[in-house]
Amino acid sequence: MTGFSVALAGPANGRQVLLLHGFPQDLGCWDAVVELLAADGYRCARFDQRGYDPAVRPSAVSDYARSFLVADTVSVLDDLGWTDALLVGHDWGALVAWAVAAQHPERVSGLVAVSVPHPASFGTAWRRDPDQQERSAYIGLFRQQGRAEAVLLADGARRLRELYGDVPDERVEAYVARFSDPETLTAALSWYRAMDAEGTGTVGPITVPTRFLWGAEDVAVGRVAAQGCAAWVSADYAFVELPGVSHWVPETAPTAIAAAVRSLP
Repeated sequence: MTGFSVALAGPANGRQVLLLHGFPQDLGCWDAVVELLAADGYRCARFDQRGYDPAVRPSAVSDYARSFLVADTVSVLDDLGWTDALLVGHDWGALVAWAVAAQHPERVSGLVAVSVPHPASFGTAWRRDPDQQERSAYIGLFRQQGRAEAVLLADGARRLRELYGDVPDERVEAYVARFSDPETLTAALSWYRAMDAEGTGTVGPITVPTRFLWGAEDVAVGRVAAQGCAAWVSADYAFVELPGVSHWVPETAPTAIAAAVRSLP
């Protein structure tokens, strides 16, 4: 058993979907998506990932390397008794979902990655594209233990609150309340601080049907990284650009995610 608390919705015999959240969010980011999918007959599972769940919160940064995050996802599938599933991930959850699909394609019947492209595409853009370098500058702050927490939580968590852009106020306040706990915030930021352990470009090609959704108003991920994603998928693939949509697709454009899931064979 993994120790994660998994929330389930939808008919028990429905097609199985596992949803992975990003930073700084939690499983609640999927509320509207799950409502739509469950109504369509999908069996949905989601959980607060490593560090976000107090019951699974190791203290060492090295314990947040991608290999552990991938293993967590596979272990949750095992605990659910799901031999395979549709995998949906946003932000950091998308990075984990790409890696799971590449390393364990037999466990993934289809992939919907949201906002963050294949790690190799993102890594190439980060190294070569000035626009992506500018967009990713915040990562340098997030990797600074202590300083990032101080900056994000200063002035009543003003900077943390500003990260959420057009996310509905009620959801923002729920997130801010959660991450105003320094231990929770530090654990979540450990995902960034463990990045060097495995880099961003070591995930292989994807061989399962894939949809990649990108909001054209995303401030964190630019067009070069988004469009480069196609080169890393050898299966049925669609790039879905969402005009007028920001980084926070699960909260602001849930119907687009549900439609992408339905489009998978």
